Amino acid sequence: MHKWIALLLAGLLLFGAWIVAGPYLTVRDIRSAVRAQDAAALSEHVDYPALRASLKAQLADRLVREAGPELQSNPLAALGLTLATGAVSTAVEAMVTPAGLAAVMQGRKLWQQVSDDFAPPDPAMPAPEPLHDARYRYESWSHCTVTIRDQEGRPLVFVLTRQGLRWRLSDLRLPQ
Repeated sequence: MHKWIALLLAGLLLFGAWIVAGPYLTVRDIRSAVRAQDAAALSEHVDYPALRASLKAQLADRLVREAGPELQSNPLAALGLTLATGAVSTAVEAMVTPAGLAAVMQGRKLWQQVSDDFAPPDPAMPAPEPLHDARYRYESWSHCTVTIRDQEGRPLVFVLTRQGLRWRLSDLRLPQ
């Protein structure tokens, strides 16, 4: 009887250790995929539909807030905001790719990444380490944030979500 209890406790301890180590292992795999320029390996660790939905919502909200209440009440401006929100959605679809994510994870501005590969904009400069100087923080048993600084020193927060025993990048919280 005591053996079963010991085995159960050992199993629970191993499960807990796997859950705690999961985000670190996922970030390690993401770094390796970016360094190796392996889009397929990177895609294994990214929940693209959730990431795109989150970015679309954040950017549309930012667009409406910056427009202000005066423009929102104007029917012509409201039409323009609707069109702009559609353009934001299209841009997010085009930019949330392995190459685009690699640029963001290296702290580079996404719009500087114009080619369809992982190379840095200036070939003479080595690519920065992806997710360099990352700070980890658990929000719950199934959410962990990984924060880095972009080129201007603003925080970029990558959210990893546990799906079963796997951790995947599911959200990117943009700086204000």
